Amino acid sequence: MCVANKDTTSQLEKELNKHPCFQKGASKKFGRIHLPVAPVCNIQCRYCDKRYDCVNESRPGVTSKLMTPKAALKWVSEIIAEEPNMKVVGIAGPGDPLANIETLNTLDIIHKKYPELIKCISTNGLMLKERIEHLSAAGVRTITVTVNAVDPEIGSQIYEYVRFKGRTYRGKKAAALLWSQQAAGIEAAVKKGIRVKINTILIPDINKEHIPVVAKTVAELGVYMMNVMPLIPIAGFKDMKAPTVEEIKAIRKECERYLRQMDWCKQCRADAVGILGRQSAKCRAL
Repeated sequence: MCVANKDTTSQLEKELNKHPCFQKGASKKFGRIHLPVAPVCNIQCRYCDKRYDCVNESRPGVTSKLMTPKAALKWVSEIIAEEPNMKVVGIAGPGDPLANIETLNTLDIIHKKYPELIKCISTNGLMLKERIEHLSAAGVRTITVTVNAVDPEIGSQIYEYVRFKGRTYRGKKAAALLWSQQAAGIEAAVKKGIRVKINTILIPDINKEHIPVVAKTVAELGVYMMNVMPLIPIAGFKDMKAPTVEEIKAIRKECERYLRQMDWCKQCRADAVGILGRQSAKCRAL
């Protein structure tokens, strides 16, 4: 597998020491700014509910408002002027970042003004391979891809539909297409020297036994880290039980055979600002 040269890799490792979602020690010292510039999503996960005005909810996919790229740049400038420990600018929704041209426009203008900030996105991976050249040029050095299944039979129980190149897919065809695109995108990102983290939602009744297979499979593609996250029972899965702490720990222990595990995730909002677990006062004024 072709990877970035040694000097580039060394520089990236230094940057990761300030990334709160890639290094546990950084999560207590450095903050991140999530920019809600991406409203559109190209898949429908059965556990996802993207309501924008849920100010009291702390979960992925919600934001108090949407931003334009220009407003996002102004917002970043205001935040880092007041809080210099903000080291990461991320785009995580509320839809899928790569389904929105606003994401690329935002990354471009922020990277031009603040090349020293770590640029990061969180995506379902459907459009990752197609966008990887632009992301790399815009300074993106870390990417999180949500991979819940590599088996179409299991994936078909998680995804209601996938929209790709003007067509809508359902069932096993949708799940197979999504995983194929995710795998290709992850490989392309790794070849660019980008660090890739995988988020996997533990849905006890569906993918609990399958998650170690996911870990092994993505590890073979060069993924850097895995984050097993508990299901939040909402939307189509509102009647399911969330996994217990013990279940989460057990799955992470199994997956450690293949990948380092993140165990400090806070399942952040699409407009989160600050150190993990401590929302910035600036965010509350959004």
